[in-house]
Amino acid sequence: MRVAVDVTSLAGTRTGIGAFTDALITRLPRADLDVTAFAVTQRGADALRPLLPASVKQTTRPMAARPLRWTWRHFERPRIEFWTGAIDVVHGPNFVVPPARSAAEVVTVHDLTCVRFPELCTPDTLRVPELLRRAIRRGAWIHTVSGSVALEVIEHFGADPARVVAIPNGAPTPVDSIGCQHLAARGRAIAGSHEYVLGLGTVEPRKDFPTLVAAFDAIANSKPDLRLVIAGPDGWGTEALAKALATAQHRDRIVRLGWVSDEDRDALLAGASVFAYPSLYEGFGLPPLEALAHRTPVVATTTGALPEVLGAAAAWAEVGNVDSLADAISSVLENETLGTEIVTAGLDRLARFSWDTTVDSLVDLYRQAVEDRQTLL
Repeated sequence: MRVAVDVTSLAGTRTGIGAFTDALITRLPRADLDVTAFAVTQRGADALRPLLPASVKQTTRPMAARPLRWTWRHFERPRIEFWTGAIDVVHGPNFVVPPARSAAEVVTVHDLTCVRFPELCTPDTLRVPELLRRAIRRGAWIHTVSGSVALEVIEHFGADPARVVAIPNGAPTPVDSIGCQHLAARGRAIAGSHEYVLGLGTVEPRKDFPTLVAAFDAIANSKPDLRLVIAGPDGWGTEALAKALATAQHRDRIVRLGWVSDEDRDALLAGASVFAYPSLYEGFGLPPLEALAHRTPVVATTTGALPEVLGAAAAWAEVGNVDSLADAISSVLENETLGTEIVTAGLDRLARFSWDTTVDSLVDLYRQAVEDRQTLL
């Protein structure tokens, strides 16, 4: 089976979608598939070659993102085979799948922020629904990373439930206790404190870091040694966090780190007393699973797929509620037994998510999509 995969998300700062694409492109060759990678970028394609397995071919014709996205929103051309040659299936892991001449189409939908919270989206993201509608009309199969997103896609787009397939992401491998202890010492050195709450992720409105700052302020007086660390690169809409930091009563105890290396990320996750994830909405939620893999208890908001993914492996807070988030963080800090129970439940949850299983299930979906396509030709 000849498969073409969009690997554009591997470029630049790695996000959750980039992690998904990396797991996909590194495992597909093991399934004895003929894999071709393409990138919808004119300037960054060459930089992607070192990130691809040696057995994966890469298209050489340039693909200019802006004109292509505009054309695909209005026409069913140019077809992906112009770049890839003859293929059996094309997979768009990042909300967009190009039109194809004869290949089956599969598109991954990670969340529906563009529908549920358009005010939190960039102009490019707001064009996703139009592209998804066109793909659905062409008969594309929709892969979602959680059951909750699958239901949202069916409800909002009227997609055929039989063509919407929920296959969850994988999860990181748990770090052993001794490894966590070594990492934790480094994380606490970076934080400048033995006790800190960690917020981690690209700074954008959906992550709601301003509420985390306010929640920290609410509990800081009673916990004089506690710090808040927010790590991750600036995305867009960073003004709200900047304002929250500028007006925070305990600004001197808040550490704002930008992008951090994988090594520092692991250290910060292992050393934190609590990992706080105050997201307004999530289609899956990889960072909380990363924290649990480093044996750090999680506080999360009851939104989107987070309850589905985490189960009992979190203390829960209401979305956007400062007092609720502060109470949840305090409950974990003050109750060691609760933290242990969350981590124990987390290790159980991690065992349910495997990238190998994810990719094997996607290959099964490819085969199903190809068989369906052949019956229509």
